[in-house]
Amino acid sequence: MPVAGLRPGTPDQPADLIIRNARVHTNDPGRPQATALAVRDGLIQAVGDDADVVPLVGPRTRVIDALGRRAVPGLNDAHLHVIRGGLNYVMELRWDGVPTLRQALAMLKVQAERTPPGQWVRVVGGWSADQFAERRLPTLDELNAAAPDTPVFVLHLYQSALLNRAALRAAGFARDTQDPLGGQIVRSHDGEPTGLLIAAPGALLLYSTLAKAPVLDEADKAASTRHFLRELNRFGLTSAIDAAGGFQSFPENYGTVMDLARQGELTLRIAYHLFPQTAGQELDDLNRWVSTVRPGDGDAWLRLNGAGENLTWAAADFENFAEPRPQLSAYEGEFEKAVRLLMEHGWGFRLHATYDETIRRDLAVFEKLAAEGLFPHGNRWLFDHAETVSPDSLDRITALGGAVSVQNRLSFQGEAFVSRYGAPAAAEAPPLRAMLNRGLTVAAGTDATRVSSYNPWVALHWLVSGRAVSGRRLAADHNRLGRAEALEFYTLGGARLTGEDDVKGRLTVGSYADVAVLSADFFSVPEADIPHIESVLTVVGGRIVHAAQEHQGLAPDLPAVTPSWSPVTRFGGYHATPPPGLGGVRQAEGVLDAVAASEEQRAWRTTRGLAVPGGPSTPLDPCFF
Repeated sequence: MPVAGLRPGTPDQPADLIIRNARVHTNDPGRPQATALAVRDGLIQAVGDDADVVPLVGPRTRVIDALGRRAVPGLNDAHLHVIRGGLNYVMELRWDGVPTLRQALAMLKVQAERTPPGQWVRVVGGWSADQFAERRLPTLDELNAAAPDTPVFVLHLYQSALLNRAALRAAGFARDTQDPLGGQIVRSHDGEPTGLLIAAPGALLLYSTLAKAPVLDEADKAASTRHFLRELNRFGLTSAIDAAGGFQSFPENYGTVMDLARQGELTLRIAYHLFPQTAGQELDDLNRWVSTVRPGDGDAWLRLNGAGENLTWAAADFENFAEPRPQLSAYEGEFEKAVRLLMEHGWGFRLHATYDETIRRDLAVFEKLAAEGLFPHGNRWLFDHAETVSPDSLDRITALGGAVSVQNRLSFQGEAFVSRYGAPAAAEAPPLRAMLNRGLTVAAGTDATRVSSYNPWVALHWLVSGRAVSGRRLAADHNRLGRAEALEFYTLGGARLTGEDDVKGRLTVGSYADVAVLSADFFSVPEADIPHIESVLTVVGGRIVHAAQEHQGLAPDLPAVTPSWSPVTRFGGYHATPPPGLGGVRQAEGVLDAVAASEEQRAWRTTRGLAVPGGPSTPLDPCFF
């Protein structure tokens, strides 16, 4: 689209892309606001106003009018299981954002009819019963009625999974199937499995059951990952830190993103971690990795960031708030060996730690190693989650040079947390303000895809409002963030965890040209509308990777989703609903439309002699007499 007033010249270094007429939030204290920016060779070339960018317009410069919309640095999810999520995205039916259980079950019924024999319908994360108007889970009878013949697996948080009868048969669950350690197969009076699996407290039973479902072939895994990355771009995500996780082996399960990176087909920058998969063999894995690769290996699109989020399985404290906090056995010996190995080889790490009791035990190991000079040692390390971390532990983390990555797990598990630990504990879970007051590096993410949704605006809404998806306010007023603070958690915070804050997280000259132009202004929309924000234009490294609304067509098309029966082909990913704050606007617009229609009708009657010009609007149409 031609932009009035801009004429191409012949600058020595013309911009590849210019975005103008925007309200740019730069995250740069030296120039916090701007209206235009220019991009060249994947980096920000200029930031300012039209006078700063017009001289850079050349014959091949693409100029985009943002139409006054808000532009922000590309979002960076600091804890996202993006690699695993990409391998499975097109096979999963997403209930993310679906407002009613009735609608969710209708979707499931349709998908069951579309799914070929041998395949499963999988609802895996991104939703909670608290988001539904009905405020409940589906029943097993409802699942069996919706899908009498197709296996259905529905995962609910870290707490449970629901299987219909066909899925029980496909998974091999029968009367004589033994309960695994830390899990329960619920049975009826006759001893037969009902279809309800409970994490008690670990989710291994849930995930190992899901692992029995068919997987995609290599070509479809690549296509699935491309579509998942573009779905993340839809919300303005331009970077993510992959937290690894169970059932994500290196290098096998990393091959797809590595191939896409080699082919230049990533649309999201990924910093990844390595997670030992087999209990008892963790040190063998870590020894092999530290001798072959180093954090920072890779490039701006795909790079190793360290180990974790588990170093040893025995130190993991789970995250199921429906169950009591697990009592961990002694794990410090092997854990110390793992931490020592990483620190001596210059490796950073991240640690899953939900409870302060676990954090205190980990810190005691670090303090022992600090006496040898291994902490702080310049290696980036952090705790993930930390919902119940204490002030004393925060002081110790600060002294040891650590950081914290927080996620909006209480958006989805808040009601369960309150039921177990009480509202006062939930008000400080996690203690965001206390972290900031100590000067800690804090980054934010979602922990998607198996519990929280990957929509970053749901997480940003939680940071700002302190509300769960149920609508209940959990966080104390002092523990809620301002909008600029929350956005910094989601941009610069993640960049600091990967050591890239010199080129990522700000819109400054020389930084990566990672930008999101938003559908609504995050800084001014009603609080309840924040989860409904999307990006209308997402740029990563100067490339347009997502374009919607007035910019539709500017991003390259992806091949059609495969396989053809994929839930994504019928329902897409995250289910968008209208922002509630627009209700009043729509009502006002409706009144204006009605007034306009009334005026048009009066004018029509006047021209036909059925009304007196300038007189009362009482109709003279004979039909009214």
